[in-house]
Amino acid sequence: MHPLDDSPQHATALRDFRQSVIYQIYPKSFQDSDGDGLGDLPGVSARLDYLQALGVDYLWLTPFFVSPQRDNGYDVADYRRVDPRFGTMADVEALIAGARARGMGVMLDMVFNHTSTEHEWFQRALAGEREYQERYIFRAGSPEQPPTNWQSKFGGSAWAWAPEVGQWYLHLFDVTQADLNWDNPAVRRELQDVVRFWLQKGVAGFRFDVVNLISKPDVLEDDPAGDGRRFYTDGPRVHEYLHELSRETGLAQAVTVGEMSSTSVEHCILYTQPQRGELNMVFNFHHLKVDYAGGDKWTLMPPDFLELKRILFGWQQAMSDAGGWMATFWGNHDQPRPASRFGSDDPRYRPAAAKMLATAGLLLRGTPYIFQGEELGLPNTRFGSIHDYRDVESHNAYAIMRERGLTDAQALDVLAARSRDQARTPMRWTPEGGFSTAVPWLADPHAGASGLSVQEQLADPQSVLHHYRALIALHHQPLFAYGEIEPLLPEHEQLLAYRRVAGDEAALVLCNFSAAEVAVPLDLPDGAGLLLGNLPDAAPRVAEGQGTLTLRPYEAVVYRLS
Repeated sequence: MHPLDDSPQHATALRDFRQSVIYQIYPKSFQDSDGDGLGDLPGVSARLDYLQALGVDYLWLTPFFVSPQRDNGYDVADYRRVDPRFGTMADVEALIAGARARGMGVMLDMVFNHTSTEHEWFQRALAGEREYQERYIFRAGSPEQPPTNWQSKFGGSAWAWAPEVGQWYLHLFDVTQADLNWDNPAVRRELQDVVRFWLQKGVAGFRFDVVNLISKPDVLEDDPAGDGRRFYTDGPRVHEYLHELSRETGLAQAVTVGEMSSTSVEHCILYTQPQRGELNMVFNFHHLKVDYAGGDKWTLMPPDFLELKRILFGWQQAMSDAGGWMATFWGNHDQPRPASRFGSDDPRYRPAAAKMLATAGLLLRGTPYIFQGEELGLPNTRFGSIHDYRDVESHNAYAIMRERGLTDAQALDVLAARSRDQARTPMRWTPEGGFSTAVPWLADPHAGASGLSVQEQLADPQSVLHHYRALIALHHQPLFAYGEIEPLLPEHEQLLAYRRVAGDEAALVLCNFSAAEVAVPLDLPDGAGLLLGNLPDAAPRVAEGQGTLTLRPYEAVVYRLS
């Protein structure tokens, strides 16, 4: 039993979002409490002590609302009801209270660009009720010709024919995810009510899914040069609508982050400048496309390291100079495991590479996000067949790749590197798994692997998990939470390096992204010292002082300069 009970008088004040570290939980894969093979909300509550000991400040939960689960909960059928497979409203309230008693806030994931086609609104639209048809984006036409040539993010046309009403409806994602019409004031009022409902439950923040896509142009037309995204990305009234949402709901008292699809740094500055009253911070994904050959997610290439640095540091400096704020991250529920993608799957280097990657990311300027399992350095894995995958995007991509002529083995190779299910495998609590007493909803190909569980890593002071705990504590320091960033060695082909500066305080971060040794000129001032290293024998090397430091494969060091 935790020494704090869950009563409000024991609630601890939450950190400022800039000084915080946010941990993302995919409830379906985190902890199963009732033996049905699905993670649930009581399972999250059962692991609150672990999360408190890790040192994180907010828990972002992906959607647990009523949903047909066509897109694993991002197809919401009711924003105010808990899907019974995850628990009850009482379970949500207990989780919010339990987290708050331990100094952590709960953030919910709001999917406001679209609803499930099973949502009451859409069903009433199909029944012919004009009021509800106007809550979506319907267009007249013939069944043979979509209104535009726009493409869905999941492949195929972004339009679906609804024979019930003889019209097309827009779905930028799956055919079961109908886009909402934010130009309709009734839609905006309803969604504001949803935010107020959850704020009254004690929710501390919100992540808004693909929120920069909510505003579409008045006239929808073909895109002869692309898939249509240039017409609706960061759309014409998106800033107005986000400001209104914040103003009308009291969101300024909560932590907010917007997921931005194909956005620009100029728009993200506007989204996050405090005086504008829109969002606290944004996710952008440009740095996670540096291994897309020809810009295609499903065509593999090694990461372009110099381009990665150019994007990371370009955004860091632009947002800092303009007073904007970023979410910093390497992975999430929609991305493959960063330990494999940007680190190493070579057993000789894997733990060091995972710790190096964490060092590089968690100490950037911005609010760090950790997706469950990253703190263990979980790698990608290979599923046996397409039938082992549960992700709708992966199934669609597999079908398209086979149509293009790839063999089954070639398509599975791509999915092993790119599928969203790589991140969604069950959390590893013990060497045996520890997620569920039943067969998990998604296979755990790591079963039986040594060194990849919480239990094992808690017992190993040199583990990836312990390194994350040390990094989280470092981020809580004002220098790393609020300081400016000075990129270094932008053209170095192996090294990511930067300084963090706040007044008279400064720190140097050096990260070797390669399996080769790298010699770094090092001119440390008097009084400098090692704050953190990812290899066990880093500390004695502080005595080198002036001269050259040779970073070993995947080594990372953080020096205090003043």
